Amino acid sequence: MIILHQIDPIALSLGPLQIHWYGIMYLLGFGIAWWLGVRRIRAGRLPGVTEQAFGDLLFYGMLGVVLGGRIGYVLFYGFKDLLDDPLMLFRIWEGGMSFHGGLLGVVVAALWWSRRQRLHFFDVADFIVPLVPAGLGLGRVGNYIGGELWGKFTGGGWGVLFPRAPEFAGWSQEQLQAQFASGALDRFARHPSQLYQALLEGLVTFGVLWWFSRKPRPRYAVSGLFMLLYGSFRFLVEFVRVPDVQLGYLAFGWLTMGQVLSLPLIALGLFWLWCSRRSPTIQPAPVAGS
Repeated sequence: MIILHQIDPIALSLGPLQIHWYGIMYLLGFGIAWWLGVRRIRAGRLPGVTEQAFGDLLFYGMLGVVLGGRIGYVLFYGFKDLLDDPLMLFRIWEGGMSFHGGLLGVVVAALWWSRRQRLHFFDVADFIVPLVPAGLGLGRVGNYIGGELWGKFTGGGWGVLFPRAPEFAGWSQEQLQAQFASGALDRFARHPSQLYQALLEGLVTFGVLWWFSRKPRPRYAVSGLFMLLYGSFRFLVEFVRVPDVQLGYLAFGWLTMGQVLSLPLIALGLFWLWCSRRSPTIQPAPVAGS
């Protein structure tokens, strides 16, 4: 089955103000993280931490995601453009966010918050990571709604036609619909790689981490499993995803920047899982009046 992508990326227009679905997905992701985090706080999964303190952590994490995601995107994927136009760093409305940059931003925020709370960083990290996949999955759904970050051609009788893809440059919506109805565009059907990532990085990773973290686990274990799952899933999906046009393939005719950045995550995940074998296990301790 071949689908013509016809979803309006703008959810609501209020005069000059436009609210995009992508932004709504971010808000939903943070909302779910707050809801899940409060449940875990009440269950004592981060001993000594109140709901108010967790709210502070979530706020700093949000800043880390936005600032780190934007800075990471510019450094990893658009550094040449930054040299030509340094102000592009601040034009967030033009798009461009990096998971790996956002991850570094969250790590910095969590490190700072952990020191203030006098907690071991990895106890905090193990608490946070089960809250992350829902936002990742929703973010990829936002990418799909926006018709961006599409995959390669499927080469079969199925896939999605993305009007923003280069093969349709200059086409009107009427032309696309007419040619789509005639079947003339079937060869341009692409993998909806955004939805693959939403499924693997979002739903599957969340299910595994939430199940795994229901019982107290040794320090490093939950963080290590998250890194391993995300890095592996991202590396695999990159094989059917079109690389960023400004970078293309970095080597071998298939290696992408996304894969290069995912390899350290896989290595760290395996290392932290190994470290967890001899690490202490923090037991739940509900905080009174949280």
